[in-house]
Amino acid sequence: MIDAFIANFGAIMPFILIGFGAQMIDGALGMAYGVISSTLLLALGVPPSRASASVHVAETFTTGVSAISHILHRNVDWKLFSRLIIPGVIGGVTGAYLLSNIDGAIIKPFVQVYLASIGLYLIWRGFHLPPKPRDPKWVTPLGLVGGFMDATGGGGWGPVVTSNLLLQGSSPRHTIGTVNTVEFILTMAISLTFLLHLGWQAFTTYTVGLLIGGVVAAQFGAMLARRVAPRVLFTAVGIILTLTSLFGVVKWLGFIG
Repeated sequence: MIDAFIANFGAIMPFILIGFGAQMIDGALGMAYGVISSTLLLALGVPPSRASASVHVAETFTTGVSAISHILHRNVDWKLFSRLIIPGVIGGVTGAYLLSNIDGAIIKPFVQVYLASIGLYLIWRGFHLPPKPRDPKWVTPLGLVGGFMDATGGGGWGPVVTSNLLLQGSSPRHTIGTVNTVEFILTMAISLTFLLHLGWQAFTTYTVGLLIGGVVAAQFGAMLARRVAPRVLFTAVGIILTLTSLFGVVKWLGFIG
């Protein structure tokens, strides 16, 4: 029995580490847990709908812990939260329903090219322009698109919403905290939609590893977002966004198997 436990733990340990690392980045920068986790599952041959469903189940727990942590560190802009939550859930449920019935990977490469360009701009802005916080204007359509892309791509809420809010001048710390907090409710809605249309068989054992690592790391990300300077957050978000998006583009072009 002990040998079996050690063998099972050894098999799941890489996913725990991936979940931990992905959630540390996500909690501090408002993105990357879904993208990194989904990329891993797809590389292992898990179908897109099941990969997205598994990641969202794990994220239901990790984003819950992350949301509580961001609230306790006062990183949440509740006005922005109220503007994002309804369109985000509508977009997410719609995307989950469509992905349960069609292949949503067709549009993904074009979105990744777009996100890579935003990432490069954020890197430039972090080095050359001091961030000047102002209220973002385009929030409702951003929530719709972000929720839809998150469900169809297995990750996209953070990259789409966080990056575009930063482009509009939203405070980096409060943007990251708010986007993470909204993501908790969004993820629950998407997971329930997948469950209704795909059943429990959609969720893989890899979810357990991602969940454990993510929950452990979630409490630390909000602390980093509060303590790191806005200029550094801009640059870090840009780097992570550019690297993850370019990886997706390169894989789509066939240079990576």
